[in-house]
Amino acid sequence: MIFVGLSHKTAPIEVRERLAIGRSQLPEVLARLTAHPAIAEALVLSTCNRVEVYASPRQPAPGLVRPGSPPSAPDDERSLESEALRAAVSVLVGIGGDAVRGHLAGRVGPDAVVHLFRVAASLDSMVVGEPQILGQMKEAIEIARGAKTLGARLGRAAHRAIKVGKRVRTETAIGAGQVSVSSVAIDLARQIFTDLAGHTALLIGAGEMAEAASKLLVRAGARLVVVNRSPERAAALAREVGGEPRPWSDLERAVVEADIVVSSTSSPSYVVTLDLVRRARKARKGRSLFLIDIAVPRDIDPAVNKLDNVYLYDVDDLSQIVAQSVEGRAAEAARAEAIVVDEAQAFEAWTLERALTPTIVGLRARTRSILAAEVERSLSGKLRHLGPAERQALALMVDAATNKLLHVPTTRLRAMASDPRVGEHVDSLRELFDIDDAPVDSGAARALAEGELRDDADDRRTPLSARGAEPPASGDRGVDAALRQAGPRPHAADGPRPHVSEESGHHARQPSARPQPAEAGVLAVANPAAAVRAAGLKGA
Repeated sequence: MIFVGLSHKTAPIEVRERLAIGRSQLPEVLARLTAHPAIAEALVLSTCNRVEVYASPRQPAPGLVRPGSPPSAPDDERSLESEALRAAVSVLVGIGGDAVRGHLAGRVGPDAVVHLFRVAASLDSMVVGEPQILGQMKEAIEIARGAKTLGARLGRAAHRAIKVGKRVRTETAIGAGQVSVSSVAIDLARQIFTDLAGHTALLIGAGEMAEAASKLLVRAGARLVVVNRSPERAAALAREVGGEPRPWSDLERAVVEADIVVSSTSSPSYVVTLDLVRRARKARKGRSLFLIDIAVPRDIDPAVNKLDNVYLYDVDDLSQIVAQSVEGRAAEAARAEAIVVDEAQAFEAWTLERALTPTIVGLRARTRSILAAEVERSLSGKLRHLGPAERQALALMVDAATNKLLHVPTTRLRAMASDPRVGEHVDSLRELFDIDDAPVDSGAARALAEGELRDDADDRRTPLSARGAEPPASGDRGVDAALRQAGPRPHAADGPRPHVSEESGHHARQPSARPQPAEAGVLAVANPAAAVRAAGLKGA
């Protein structure tokens, strides 16, 4: 898996707004990402403080990268992860221009997973512990699913990220007080006016952040006026919080009347211009005007800050109050970080174990085909007198023999998923049993992967660290069920089995000479830092 993007930590607001991607634009951006030959799956998270691409390479990596291997050579820089990084950079620069390039950060493999989990846990938010990020990530996942750019590999990571965020909010007090960008903005208004009672507040916009701000303003005692391009939405929000709706044509008059203006729309251009504020300032006859712009792209022309008695704050100006909120949450943030590390390690163990699936499936297919061929030879010779019932009994015996014969080696192989020698053992196993030439049903591996994903969806409470990667108590029921689900097994007399094309998510892959790890796209590359540097990115 790879990550490329920018946030309030790597780019100022004037750069972030160049790359702001609206909800309606996300399917098109996702399509552009997955249209690139290097990218198989993609997820885009776009909020007021970040635009981030998470993706997995279209083709699996050449094989397991053994921990402790030497740094990658220059030729290795052109790895699949590096190609995917460059592809994501190309799409983002195509949207925001060259100005965003120097602010993009990137990560690959487990580092990208850790970043995704930290974002979901609100540890990377401007306001640590803010609750909106989980909803924004869920929406991003749904949009990616609707655009058919989220498959089994990246989908598993995204699904796990949501669970990490929920676990952090359940097991820590990081979200105590429900702090958000909107609440920080209102706290800033309180610092200016001390008491908001008796003051008029104008809310421009009626989206999620505007709604949160409206409730806080009314609770603080301010008289609320709501202006929105949709009069129905303005009326609904005003009715909900006890404010007064105004048509969009009354925007300038509302600015003249207001002491506090909070703007949060999705407009691509300024809705409060310099000329509008100049006229309003003249009509206000010297009364101070306090403006808070929590939109990205910005709603209010930053040039208004140069006018006398006009004070403008945007999302980057809220950093001082945000820093105060972080200090009080340091202990809880440390607990949340520990949860993220625990979940990321468990996820990596899962991906390593799953990468062994093609070898396990191949080993079982090779063993079963040999046993089945011998049974078929006997049924054509000395045992040809056996009836259907006896033949069925022999088929069951073959299944039982395969399970018992391979139970110990396959469970031990799975248990060694994180062992530095696992790559050597896999190579030896494939060589000794000639697995590369064995008829391997890719549908079986895919069915197993999908079954694992469904099992994970049903697991609502158990942390990954508690489940680990334990093998079945007897036999290899998961692989065996997947093989059965893939269809009937041919007898030796049926001839070689036709190859079934393998898919990753919604993208079909051409068969390769050697089956590759199913989850290689989210494994660590030999030198992740070098891969990030090769793509011209900074660390997140």
